[in-house]
Amino acid sequence: MTPVNLELYKTFYYVAKYGSISKASENLFITQPAVSRAIKQLEDNMKCTLFIRTPKGVKLTQEGEILYQYIEQAFNFISTAEKKIEDIKNLLSGEIRIGVSDTICKYYLIPHLRLFKTLHPAIKIHVICPTTPEIIKYLKAGKIDFGIINMPFYDGEINFRSIMEIQDCFVVGEKYKKLSYQMQPLSEIVKYPILLLEKSSNSRLYIDQYFEANSISVTPDFELGNMDLLIQFAKYDFGIACVIRNFFEDELEKGGLYEIRPIEKIPPRSIGAAWLKDIPLSVAAKELIDSLEYYDIGEI
Repeated sequence: MTPVNLELYKTFYYVAKYGSISKASENLFITQPAVSRAIKQLEDNMKCTLFIRTPKGVKLTQEGEILYQYIEQAFNFISTAEKKIEDIKNLLSGEIRIGVSDTICKYYLIPHLRLFKTLHPAIKIHVICPTTPEIIKYLKAGKIDFGIINMPFYDGEINFRSIMEIQDCFVVGEKYKKLSYQMQPLSEIVKYPILLLEKSSNSRLYIDQYFEANSISVTPDFELGNMDLLIQFAKYDFGIACVIRNFFEDELEKGGLYEIRPIEKIPPRSIGAAWLKDIPLSVAAKELIDSLEYYDIGEI
């Protein structure tokens, strides 16, 4: 099969559209002899006559009419594709697929998405809420465009970008309120019932490493699936829960929930955006990540 020469079909399209070799020449910015040669080459390739010369210009033959129907459709598709790409670049269309834990989604992402959708209402957004390790799997499987994860996390195939510093803390309800009156040694804190996230989460791994760094062995009394549950269990006096302070500062200010401050401070960490190194982000996804880093939740 002869390779398709798109330039020949482009020349054919303009000649057929204007019914004139001279007008096609003007619009294509090439000479009239070059237009004529291109038409002759296309006719030779197809082994048929596509145009008949008339005193007023050129007229399509029956074969030319059939070819023009398809060539015109093809050029319309190209124009439509170019417009859609331009719309995506200008954030007038497109979609973003995000993986994020339910806690980060509820307390961090939703306020940002509200602002983003106000600015870019045509962008469709799909959100799934797995754990950080699962988010990485979804990224590598091409099921999401980027994830928002609890850091630190290391993977050579993934780009990571810190977007917000967070601070883990211990909280209790009324029953253990007295522990909040002054700073406590970690060895004293772990004498009480401990409530932690499930082991599958990156936040749990971080706190386990914190305990280990301070030579503390912990067997939690409860392992729960999200931080909202940890807060509720703490309020109902099941024990001492480890949560992200940034997301529950209102609860701490209102009372009924109290922070225990360990002498051995928990190092701060961050929330980060994660995406595959080998796959560039869409304009919409990059814009959203930029806005996550630029706007503080309190400003939204």
